[in-house]
Amino acid sequence: MVYDKDIGTKDLIHACCMAHARRGFVDAIKVQSKAQAPDARLERAVALMDDLFAIDRQAREQNLSLDDRHALRQECAPALLHELHMLLNEMKASGAILPQSVAGKAINYTLKRWVELTRFLDHPVVELSTNWTENSMRPVAIGRRNWLHLGSKEAGPKIAAIFSTVESCRKLRVPIRQYLADVLPGLANCSIQKLPALTPTAYAAANAK
Repeated sequence: MVYDKDIGTKDLIHACCMAHARRGFVDAIKVQSKAQAPDARLERAVALMDDLFAIDRQAREQNLSLDDRHALRQECAPALLHELHMLLNEMKASGAILPQSVAGKAINYTLKRWVELTRFLDHPVVELSTNWTENSMRPVAIGRRNWLHLGSKEAGPKIAAIFSTVESCRKLRVPIRQYLADVLPGLANCSIQKLPALTPTAYAAANAK
């Protein structure tokens, strides 16, 4: 996998999406349901993943901070992950599921990426799903033909930073125009040490007080 190579900075965290892993098991259940009753173990795998997402849903509903969500994850997630890992290894070792079947591919996909899928236990900021990020990037992918020629290789990272800032404002429900009007004046003369206080996340927190 390209993401296993040294790219970007040493501080990058390679985490995978639990929703993608879950989707494979849902597809396997659909396929099996057409011919016979689905394997109860596949349904259990989906239920365990749903329980993981329920932890974060509880954190959102209670407006928990990242630290408090991390504590909740540490309390509830390890047992679910242990059962899920044991279950997947059991299904793979049973020989009853062909490796190239939909179920077999779902199992192999998840086990191969197990470390990356469970990074959220060590890094509170990591989300279980990348669905929100991918949905925010969809307009970029759809309109890719409109900006094939950026003018120079330096322009690409700058445009990516702009997209990231805009989408972060949308997620945080920060008015983009107001944010830019407050942050941009004087930005060129701002020291790099002060930049963390100007991010959309910091801006939203400061205006929430």
